[in-house]
Amino acid sequence: MNKNILKKAFKNLVTAKSMTELYEENFKVVSKYVHATSRGHEVIQTAVGMQLLPQDYVYPYYRDDSILLAIGMQPKDLMLQLLAKRDDPFSGGRTYYSHPSLRDDDKPKIPHQSSATGMQAIPATGAALGFSYIEKKESGFKKVDKAPVVVCSLGDASVTEGEIAEALQMAALKQLPIIYVVQDNGWDISANAEETRAQDAFEYAKGFHGLEAISIDGTDFEESYTEFKKVLDTVRTERRPFLVHAKCPLLNHHTSGVRMEFYRDDLEESKLRDPYPKLKKTLLENGFTEKEIHQIEAEAKDIVAKDYVEALAAEDPRPEDLFTHDFAPTPITEEKGERSPKGAEKVVMVDSALFAIEELMKKHQECLLYGQDVGGRLGGVFREAATLAQKFGDHRVFNTPIQEAFIVGSTVGMSAVGLKPIVEVQFADYIWPGLNQLFTEVSRSCYLSNGKWPISMILRVPIGAYGSGGPYHSSSVESVVTNIRGLKIAYPSNGADLKGLLKAAYYDPNPVVIFEHKGLYWSKVPGTKGATSVEPAEDYVLPFGKAWVLQEIWPQDEQETLSIITYGMGVHWAMNASQELGLQEQIEIVDLRTLHPLDEETIMKSVKKCKKCLVVTEEPSDNSFARALSGKIQEHCFPNLDAPVMTIGSENMPAIPLNSTLEQTMIPSTEKVKVKIDELLNY
Repeated sequence: MNKNILKKAFKNLVTAKSMTELYEENFKVVSKYVHATSRGHEVIQTAVGMQLLPQDYVYPYYRDDSILLAIGMQPKDLMLQLLAKRDDPFSGGRTYYSHPSLRDDDKPKIPHQSSATGMQAIPATGAALGFSYIEKKESGFKKVDKAPVVVCSLGDASVTEGEIAEALQMAALKQLPIIYVVQDNGWDISANAEETRAQDAFEYAKGFHGLEAISIDGTDFEESYTEFKKVLDTVRTERRPFLVHAKCPLLNHHTSGVRMEFYRDDLEESKLRDPYPKLKKTLLENGFTEKEIHQIEAEAKDIVAKDYVEALAAEDPRPEDLFTHDFAPTPITEEKGERSPKGAEKVVMVDSALFAIEELMKKHQECLLYGQDVGGRLGGVFREAATLAQKFGDHRVFNTPIQEAFIVGSTVGMSAVGLKPIVEVQFADYIWPGLNQLFTEVSRSCYLSNGKWPISMILRVPIGAYGSGGPYHSSSVESVVTNIRGLKIAYPSNGADLKGLLKAAYYDPNPVVIFEHKGLYWSKVPGTKGATSVEPAEDYVLPFGKAWVLQEIWPQDEQETLSIITYGMGVHWAMNASQELGLQEQIEIVDLRTLHPLDEETIMKSVKKCKKCLVVTEEPSDNSFARALSGKIQEHCFPNLDAPVMTIGSENMPAIPLNSTLEQTMIPSTEKVKVKIDELLNY
């Protein structure tokens, strides 16, 4: 084998090994923050990392420090993260050791990923899906000598996760250029393979037609390097997925906090499979002398020791560093364009969204739309994607399997390779399988990558009760989603706002969730004609965080006045109640339009003026976004209030029943809001 390759590999292995040994020697210092090392896994990781190119994307997992060293990171880089220092190149001291995010020009790209085991498989597959789409465009990868490949590294225990199946299914179905490298050491934490897996990853992969798999000895460098090279070359040229199952021992603790001697009964047996003496023997067989080998080891140890001293002395993050990179700056800060063009026709809310997306797709080749049933045959169960597949092609508007986790999480990889996905979950009730990805991968990427990897995506969510949808098609979920920091969230009440917010969301580099009340889509619910609107012009954008005082009143000392703070369907209940009571001069109505960012200035100004406040929501009111907002209003406006801030929402029952009488009993209505208004005005 080429001596330079062997020398580089051995240097990488002994560097990683020296780091593990140094961490053990200085356990009390370095174990302040939990870490894991690659001891026992160094060979397969080195074989992978050495062969990746700057155009490739790699998703290492938390044991992959040897991959990071092999792509060109220095021990000090990893130690700065180990010690949570300010100059940690991955996260600025925000996340664990060997949780990388990297965007250097001369190295493979590493988007942020969490340490929830197996979670990276969906974003990684999303990146490969993005590459597959880009190749269908005219530009493709003509300027790159070797087409990029995505490598997703996994521990064997994570392959039992359901989200792994979603990723493998899509990779096989779409024939994506991705390699899943599964490092199999036979252990979860204290549970071993016999307890937790019916088959290993190689056997499991056979169930996914179109996914080719190989199984190798991950402790043998020659086998690991040459077999991975064959796979890598095949994927670069043939653009199809592979799984590489590499068996190797875990020769260090699961993590610094879970010591191997607590539970392992195979330590002596594992030591017999140590890749270090095997690679050392290979060097001797290929012309290296003992002296040369010793010199490589000594140099590696010296570098590791020196880097450790420098990392210890490095600056810790400053308190003010906490408050950076929660969001990337957006260019959309003002309302612009024509909201009500002359001669334009009124359209229903669902069409405002449809036309907005059509305009975006015409203008931006990187814009894609996918989800369940949005493809050409149906165009969405609400016809919200009607004709788009026919106009833009099945490669840009396409159906996915019933995989909410993939729909949501794949946007992370799509965004990383420069695309702008617009995705849908069919009903708010179906968002739950996607919350894992939304919370762990989508919302935190910008913050935990220290601003390197903001996620530019839009998630459309039809929401709310309408037409006896029953318990699985009617829920309101905004309180759960607003508790996920790192997302922008819209909940418009009319078509013009929806179009303007969709446009703003597209140009925003951050993840956006748009709740679209299905009862407003067609204005078929009595009293919701206000959701229809003149279609804004193509250039209309509405920034997030700007509430609308839909019904404004003057300050009045001689009469009781009331500010209603609401959003979505609540806007229509409030407007109708105000009109039916003949109190338009005494009731101010504020349409939030976005739930995050929240226009607190407009809210507090209205409440202080009116001195009484009612928050209207469709959600069950206890423990809700609306109840929290009521508390914030009370806190900020207490000296100005003439009554407690009140909240009205749905009844606090577990689900919305199917029967129409029970449904109407459950949710608010104009009549119920009228009663609450009367109670508050007469308080």
